[in-house]
Amino acid sequence: MISFILNNQLIKTTQAGGSTVLDFIRYQKRFTGTKIGCREGDCGACTILVGDFENNELVYRSMTSCLMPLGNANSKHIVSVEGINMNGLSPVQQAMVDENGTQCGFCTIGFVMSLTGFVLNSQTKNYNEAIAAIDGNICRCTGYKSIERAASILSEKIKDKPHNQTIEWLVEKNFVPAYFINVKERLVQLRQQLTAEACELKAITQKLVLGGGTDLVVQKALKVKKSSLTHVFDDEKLKGIKFENGQCHIGAAVTVTMFAESALIKSFFPGLSKHTKLISSTPIRNMATMAGNLVNASPIGDMAIFFLALNSDIVLSKAGKTRTIKLKDFYKGYKQLDKDEDEIIEKIIFTAPQNSHFNFEKVSKRTHLDIASVNTACQFQLNDKGHIDCIHLSAGGVAPFPKYLNETCAFLTGKKITAAILKDAIEILNSEVAPISDARGTADYKRLLLRQLFLAHFTKQEEAVKEVLSV
Repeated sequence: MISFILNNQLIKTTQAGGSTVLDFIRYQKRFTGTKIGCREGDCGACTILVGDFENNELVYRSMTSCLMPLGNANSKHIVSVEGINMNGLSPVQQAMVDENGTQCGFCTIGFVMSLTGFVLNSQTKNYNEAIAAIDGNICRCTGYKSIERAASILSEKIKDKPHNQTIEWLVEKNFVPAYFINVKERLVQLRQQLTAEACELKAITQKLVLGGGTDLVVQKALKVKKSSLTHVFDDEKLKGIKFENGQCHIGAAVTVTMFAESALIKSFFPGLSKHTKLISSTPIRNMATMAGNLVNASPIGDMAIFFLALNSDIVLSKAGKTRTIKLKDFYKGYKQLDKDEDEIIEKIIFTAPQNSHFNFEKVSKRTHLDIASVNTACQFQLNDKGHIDCIHLSAGGVAPFPKYLNETCAFLTGKKITAAILKDAIEILNSEVAPISDARGTADYKRLLLRQLFLAHFTKQEEAVKEVLSV
């Protein structure tokens, strides 16, 4: 039995936990405002809001309902566009009308829900944050300028929004219906009534393990729907970010958003917001888990490349027993992993990059909301003589799996960064990779991209990079 609040209604259903929230909303409850678009999390037409507890506070996140497993809705507040309708239009809806932010109308609901999510967030007020909130929504008609004007109007309307009692203020201003005020209490009561089914690791041997669903629901939607599932997205044992003995421990079910918003993680990665902005979109980052990105084993998995450059360890668990391996040893070939079928990743561990340089680069056909043609990350530390004491370098889109560049790292270790050294390193780099021509570019183009992105890791050594580029 799956129980949650859908808009203002308590839902109890025996529908398959691997079916999608989108299909439940449309076909079981006939809330057809939520649209079926790409079914891959790209277009944003099916965007909903998901209310869940974070640090004991009810927080609403935008998510693509086409990829959200129904089981992941358990004990949460799911909001479709019908759930924000009132006697009159909300300020979000009115701004879209006033600025002609809709033409064919198919994408409109997704924009309205994403902008309502921006309004509901107690931490976001300004125009740039409003624009960031709709980075997962595509419109093929308007050219976006009318929608951007609507976002500007909303930013002005909520400039006095308080950080505390946010929902009460929004209800008073008619941004959301009055029932929102009682949702937190209702969810607490619902969770007390539910028998928490702890995710015992021994049970995983008999079930398909499902996290955020952003890959499995795309690639194997029917299998997910028909399988007996172990939902780990909300497993508290697999969440959490902590710092111990100089190392960061990242739970397997931590989402990209949780990682990006962590004050601890931001203290180690000054450019984190810039890096994570290149990874998918806000709704997908709200759903995608760290372990999911690693076991996906995609050759261009963004977080896999990120963690490879941190020389990360992963802790694998099976029936209560754990083992720790290097992430760079996890990948054996295309979609081949050093992992038993019934093992799961429990957490990711890396040494905090203090007194070292870290950088992540990505190029795709679209700057945002797209799969990489090539991505790469690098971490290195210089000694007082300007020589590389230690370096870790990774690249995606140039091999059958996320690639740790062992030979290039070995060559650069102990060297001073000069134009000659970088040129020699590029030669070694090219010998380590084997890109193929596909829809994201030719093999030669990917080699060129990798060369340029490799040099981008060394921008502080400007003269050496300029000399290489002048050749």
